[in-house]
Amino acid sequence: MKLNVHISNKPTATPTIVSFRRNLRDLSADQYSSLVTDNMPPPGSFSSLNVNDATDTLCSTLSSCLDNLCPLTSRAISSSKPQPWLKNDTLRELRSKLRAAERKWQKNKKQADLKNYQLLLASFSANLTTAKAEFYHNKFCSLTDSRKLFATFKSLLNPPPPPPATCLTAETLASFFTGKVAAISNQFTDAQCSSPTTSSTARCPSTEGVAFSSFTPLTENETLALLTRSRPTTCPLDPIPSNLLQTIAPAIIPAITHTINASLTSGVFPTAFKQAHVTPLLKKPSLNPAQVDNYRPVSLLPFLSKTLERAVLNQVSGFLSQNDLLDQNQSGFKKGHSTETALLSVTEALKTARAAGQSSVLILLDLSAAFDTVNHDFLLTILSNMGIADNVLSWFRSYLTGRSFKVSWQGQLSSARSLSTGVPQGSVLGPLLFSIYTTSLGQVVRSHGFSYHCFADDTQLYLSFSPEDHSISARISQCLSDISSWMKEHHLQLNLSKTELLVIPAKPFFQHNFSISIDSLSLS
Repeated sequence: MKLNVHISNKPTATPTIVSFRRNLRDLSADQYSSLVTDNMPPPGSFSSLNVNDATDTLCSTLSSCLDNLCPLTSRAISSSKPQPWLKNDTLRELRSKLRAAERKWQKNKKQADLKNYQLLLASFSANLTTAKAEFYHNKFCSLTDSRKLFATFKSLLNPPPPPPATCLTAETLASFFTGKVAAISNQFTDAQCSSPTTSSTARCPSTEGVAFSSFTPLTENETLALLTRSRPTTCPLDPIPSNLLQTIAPAIIPAITHTINASLTSGVFPTAFKQAHVTPLLKKPSLNPAQVDNYRPVSLLPFLSKTLERAVLNQVSGFLSQNDLLDQNQSGFKKGHSTETALLSVTEALKTARAAGQSSVLILLDLSAAFDTVNHDFLLTILSNMGIADNVLSWFRSYLTGRSFKVSWQGQLSSARSLSTGVPQGSVLGPLLFSIYTTSLGQVVRSHGFSYHCFADDTQLYLSFSPEDHSISARISQCLSDISSWMKEHHLQLNLSKTELLVIPAKPFFQHNFSISIDSLSLS
């Protein structure tokens, strides 16, 4: 007799995600500040350090003192997000007391401990119910849009299913991000890689005889203002939480000021600040989280690195503004401008045209990984032709080269990947550098009689015309063809499959049927 026994494989257990945290609530800022001051080198000794040694000494001292007073502890975390009504200090305190009472009762098994636990459980449940009711009451009262109101009701009656499990890893995502940029860069021929066109890099007339060749060192008060007025964003690369750094800043401002000024005067960007942590985010909530191409990389950079960048941004922006070198039709990351100014500029132009009995066409350009494919040599040439020279130009060269990133994903950290192109998206200077890189695009657009407005890498072209004008299709095709050529020269990829065209007729009964084909692709 033969007996066949089939043993099924056990389901693979989901790996536990471990988080590391500090009990910062019990940390005394004064005690920490004193410890940092005692462990920093004497001012005379620290002021003699070069930029990299000063940066490393400052960061390591901040980090080691925090480890001494408030060491990291590990804890397994749930993959699900906490409910919003649990973000309540009263509930957190009650839950802590409840867990402590439960542990005490399980350890001693005393009737008094059980009774205390039950009383705390009843109190926590009552407060939880109240907090949940208040959360939804406030949410419903704040909703004035009927669509959002019914969507909220729908989410309560039919909660969305949990997202499907994904087998993506940090290494997979890192390889995808680098591979996407490499695939775009490899499309350009050797001839296109030599140098940008003369019109793109010719020296601006307004900068003839004018140059920005050196930074002005910061005073301690200016450095303190930069630190304290910035939003305290913290990432894993920061030696200490940014709000704590702002709290103790008056005690260590001489060291921070020297570190920033050492970078500005030497033309060297600190090596310690050249690495980024990349967090992948879904492009849209409705997309499948198991597909790697549905994610976009978001760079997280150290707070001190962004403080140094703000010091540079203030001085470079001042030079560019004084010499009228910034594109007037760029609203991205410019003082006094926003998405609202971009929207108002375009919509008012379209309304004015319609009031004058003209039809309009609006074209929304889409670029693939625009910030990540900026060519460093081209950018430095453009900066040079704008009057950026000597020490300042060396600083930007140092800022762009030798950068790398690691992908952080579900408790994993990928290996470091080097970057040979692009400007950091999560940086302070990235948007300005991209705007400078694409300044000459406006000349191409205007040469075809089109108007335009930009917000960072989003560009809107628009043209108003007489409804009887039958040459519009050819003008659109020629303009987009020249824009596509300009993009290729600058190693940017125009994504025609996602570029959209909107026609606004002068009168509702007018019909405009445009057939636009660029590079064998039809525009919708």
